[in-house]
Amino acid sequence: MVVNPSDDGMTPTDEERIEPPTTLAGWRHFVDTDTTTFRLASARSWEVMGDRVRNAYNERRIDYHSELQVVRTSTVKEVAHQGRLLNRREHGARRGLIISGERTTGKTTALRQLGRLHELRARQRYPDSRRVPVVYVTAPPKGSPRKLAIEFARFLGLPVISPRHNTVDITSAVCQVLIEARTDLVLVDEIHLMNLATTAGEELSDHLKYFTEHLPATFIYAGIDVEHSGLFTGIRGDQIAGRCTLLHTGPFPLNSEWEGLVATMEATLRLHQHKAETLAGLHSYLHQRTGGMIGGLSHLIRAAAISAILDGSERITRRQLDTIHVDHASERAFRGEARRGRAAG
Repeated sequence: MVVNPSDDGMTPTDEERIEPPTTLAGWRHFVDTDTTTFRLASARSWEVMGDRVRNAYNERRIDYHSELQVVRTSTVKEVAHQGRLLNRREHGARRGLIISGERTTGKTTALRQLGRLHELRARQRYPDSRRVPVVYVTAPPKGSPRKLAIEFARFLGLPVISPRHNTVDITSAVCQVLIEARTDLVLVDEIHLMNLATTAGEELSDHLKYFTEHLPATFIYAGIDVEHSGLFTGIRGDQIAGRCTLLHTGPFPLNSEWEGLVATMEATLRLHQHKAETLAGLHSYLHQRTGGMIGGLSHLIRAAAISAILDGSERITRRQLDTIHVDHASERAFRGEARRGRAAG
């Protein structure tokens, strides 16, 4: 949502229900949504706001901080670069890309940003087109070929599928629609759910291979520690490994890029009393708190900003950050590191 408040801090209320990006309507909303913006009211306007106007203004700011802009990390840039290198005018076996890494290291963000970039470019080349250049689905848990086919059908908004429709029927319909829609990029998230060491995983892999062979599209996958999830097991796994480039994501080291990420996120804050470069000066602490995970950093800063609005402090401080909880894995690692530091002291 793009937030552009007027001088009195009021913005129209948007109660529309946003579909998830695993549907065509939700994906298009994601692609069409520009970077979230918010113009902070002047100090004078803020001071004289009545309760009703201030409450509405604060709700808009909370919405804004809940949807902070995507930071173009090195991972996002690398995935976008590698994605553009694949299958330019390719007529043989098409190559794919797998994004693998730990939780909250930006895999899904990079995957979606690649898709958004591709769709925007396709719209520039083919304006007023009925194309569906990008499809985004997630691998179904305990998946089967039928469940995977239904995920594609759900994205496309195909008519309700009844039990009498078998897997071949659904798959044929999906492929026909995707070919007619000129789909040329298919994004499959949560691919770690597909374990080739199981019969269900083998069948799902065969079905996914059928899609790759019958659609003139590039397939990009993302998942948690894919190389250890069983995806490359056996003959089927060898085929996937032989056709896909593997990119790794991970925690950011404490270096200049991390400092830049913190500074970029701090620049997006819309708080009335926040002192500039406070977070930049805490970049080492923020790295300890989040283990260098971009997802943890984003959550911590967004939660702290919302907390500062709710409690009226309008600033983020080290003391306040200590009260914000991030994911359990990062909290556990941070507490363990703190205990080791005290013991060493």
